[in-house]
Amino acid sequence: MHTHLIPDKTPRSIFVYFRGLFYDVGNDPEGGYYARGARAAVWENFKDNPLFDISTEHPTTYYEDMQRAVFCLCPLGWAPWSPRLVEAVIFGCIPVIIADDIVLPFADAIPWEEIGVFVDEEDVPKLDTILTSIPPEVILRKQRLLANPSMKQAMLFPQPAQPGDAFHQVLNGLARKLPHDKNAFLKPGEKVLNWTAGPVGDLKPW
Repeated sequence: MHTHLIPDKTPRSIFVYFRGLFYDVGNDPEGGYYARGARAAVWENFKDNPLFDISTEHPTTYYEDMQRAVFCLCPLGWAPWSPRLVEAVIFGCIPVIIADDIVLPFADAIPWEEIGVFVDEEDVPKLDTILTSIPPEVILRKQRLLANPSMKQAMLFPQPAQPGDAFHQVLNGLARKLPHDKNAFLKPGEKVLNWTAGPVGDLKPW
């Protein structure tokens, strides 16, 4: 993904961007189950809308195009989660999350409510109204948050692992499920967690 980065000052000339399936004819021939109809609703309502750059084609400039977009649609497919969420965060495109029952990861590091836009699946036909009604200052605030390098770091698995990366976030999430005292958890502003701060019994080999 890093090889596709373009200059930060590149204008975001695409308002809404999405590349992917709208229908899964092979697995859902009648069209009533895939994405619970949310993707189909995107296509049927906005395929001719000039504000929406949406298609089933996956161009070689996909990552570059995301960096030229203000909003990137992240609808559910067969599951609520989508790689587009990672891509949107990495490329500074405001994720428009369309998945009513999604559980988002790494809440300690990524303030999803502040960087994204949540749209109920039933409200997809009103997407244009919802997105165009967001004040410019709110869009700029979300973009500034997305530009924070720590936000991007939390979504990536670099080799070797680095403090604050996705591997670290996974460990922190697992640590919360252990019987540690609360003072052992990662606190706001802390970058490194002291993994040995729990009960002595937890230090024994699993």
